[in-house]
Amino acid sequence: MTVHVGISGWRYAPWRGTFYPRGLPQRGELGYAADRLSSVEINGSFYSLQRPASFRSWYEETPPGFLFAVKGGRFITHMKKLAGVDGALANFFASGVLALREKLGPVLWQLPPTLGFDAERIGDFLARLPRTTTDAAALAAGHDHRVPDPWTQTDQERPLRHALEVRHASFHDPAFVRLASAHGVAVVAADTAGRWPFLEELTADFAYARLHGDEELYVSGYDPPALDMWAARVRRWHETGRDVYVYFDNDTKVRAPVDAIALTERLADLVPARVVA
Repeated sequence: MTVHVGISGWRYAPWRGTFYPRGLPQRGELGYAADRLSSVEINGSFYSLQRPASFRSWYEETPPGFLFAVKGGRFITHMKKLAGVDGALANFFASGVLALREKLGPVLWQLPPTLGFDAERIGDFLARLPRTTTDAAALAAGHDHRVPDPWTQTDQERPLRHALEVRHASFHDPAFVRLASAHGVAVVAADTAGRWPFLEELTADFAYARLHGDEELYVSGYDPPALDMWAARVRRWHETGRDVYVYFDNDTKVRAPVDAIALTERLADLVPARVVA
């Protein structure tokens, strides 16, 4: 069981000359981050369909053992609100996700704050998610014209994990926890400075946390006591026999990479050994 600590996205102009050394070419930013962290959450896939060439490039720019989480498209979660999404799911998985090969980690599905808990809607969506890369490739074959350069193959069958981040108070419901557990989907422990629900139930064979800001959403950093608290929480999850994925999304003031490195240092015995300070 391994712990991966990373950042949500890596291309942010304010990071240049601060986290990234001055003069580092933009094409070198992912590699620079990957030398210091063991995982990155791809969030461009949330806003639009990416292309296989991009996924292949990201694969090549990162070292062995590195993992990507991939954020599912907002067309599925925010516009379609999980209903009638067979074609959209096919397009998402045909966009190149499987080109990440063994570096493909969990797929993150973030729901909008306006979408409350509806057991039938949530259960139907979770049941449609592919559980292996072979299943995902078969689903991808049903893509439409919105994917002009589809990637519908997998180099090897692997398990495919899914995590669900909710943002409506109605998900504070034991029925939701039971539903996520029945489908083996991780409920994201999202630290949102109290703005949205915080759920810590373990519902899958891995745990997934997103840290959006300790006091102010997307802005606040995490001080040493807060990082110690999160390190202890991650250790508890890991002790249950689970892999753990933690991503910092407090990017506004260049806190995300600093905090991710600081948490990595606190968990040095659990993260991949190749990560450098």
